[in-house]
Amino acid sequence: MNFAKFQQLVEHRTGFRTMESPTATGEYFSDSCGDLYTFFLKVGPGDVIEDVSYFTTGCGFGTATCSLLVELVRGKTVDEALAISDADIEAALDGYPEKKRDYPERSRLALKAAIEDYRKGRAEGRITDAMLEQARGIAAAAAAANQPGTGTTSQDENAAPKVLNDGGTLTIKLH
Repeated sequence: MNFAKFQQLVEHRTGFRTMESPTATGEYFSDSCGDLYTFFLKVGPGDVIEDVSYFTTGCGFGTATCSLLVELVRGKTVDEALAISDADIEAALDGYPEKKRDYPERSRLALKAAIEDYRKGRAEGRITDAMLEQARGIAAAAAAANQPGTGTTSQDENAAPKVLNDGGTLTIKLH
């Protein structure tokens, strides 16, 4: 297992957020440990996953696994996303400890539920081509807003938390 990558995934939690007005959502509840996994999708034209995020009540392995899956599916079609296997997720982290080998399946089943929700919405006419075009625009705007140097003022930077390391004492200043 790549512990450095695991730690980075847990600390940065790529995609860990609820999504406003997702095209589709899906949940998986693990009976074995009580963790909940929810995936949110914004799907654009051509069934391309324009944006993906997740929420989990799970531990670090749940968070790391969901973050990996976000990285693996963003920009792919729903069919390509469904083709991602537990082995693909495990390989992206260079393996899992034996007792944690079920985490890829948990996150993948939540993603699969979101894709099934998307397909059902398309089949029922609740998700239209116009909605997919709108989703692409929203996802593009959100990505642009998250680029460094956009939308942050010096006032925002001054109000941000500060971490100071002074003589072995760690201090976090909130204002």
